[in-house]
Amino acid sequence: MRQGLFITFEGIDGCGKSLMAAMTQTWLVENGYEVLATLEPGGSDLGKVFRQMLLDSSYGSVDSHTETLLFMVDRSRHVTDVIRPALANGKIVLCDRYIDSTIAYQGGGRGLDIDELTRLNDFAINGVYPDLTIYLSLPIEQAMQRIPGTKDRLEQENVEFFARVAATYDQLADQYPHRIQRIDASGSPQDVFALVQTAIGTLFKDRGRICHG
Repeated sequence: MRQGLFITFEGIDGCGKSLMAAMTQTWLVENGYEVLATLEPGGSDLGKVFRQMLLDSSYGSVDSHTETLLFMVDRSRHVTDVIRPALANGKIVLCDRYIDSTIAYQGGGRGLDIDELTRLNDFAINGVYPDLTIYLSLPIEQAMQRIPGTKDRLEQENVEFFARVAATYDQLADQYPHRIQRIDASGSPQDVFALVQTAIGTLFKDRGRICHG
């Protein structure tokens, strides 16, 4: 039986996922927890190759079906080599993007069939679902302003693409309210992190864990 806790961070590019995951890692380590921070794509050794193929524009265009399958191979290896062993050892795993990104980006953004994507996700993760997903909700215009000058292949998509992605994230939050915690990411990092701490604190209370400060 899994002993650790699995927390994922989701949202459109520029929402602050990576920052919130890093702040959460520091906070939990200071509270004495063993934490593994990882990301997708690229969380495993093999995944680092896939991350470059998926995000580096120099590789040229990638059709939506190939893109999806590359993400799935990356995810399957990530779960097998990194996430499942860490959870079995009682660690708290923090992951920057996971299954909801596929539904939002390849489903909402690319227009692929969401039921098929859900089945592919289920196959790739083999039962390793998040205990909590932090969905950082942010207006698209504000998110675009936060993305640095050099953009990866997905970050180069247009506003309409990200509008579809954001709408799909909202639908997922409505569909899975017990797992996905929607957080307003428009405030300062400190204000947003306070909301993240509250959400994680509730999870810890439900699981009989203690976290101070």
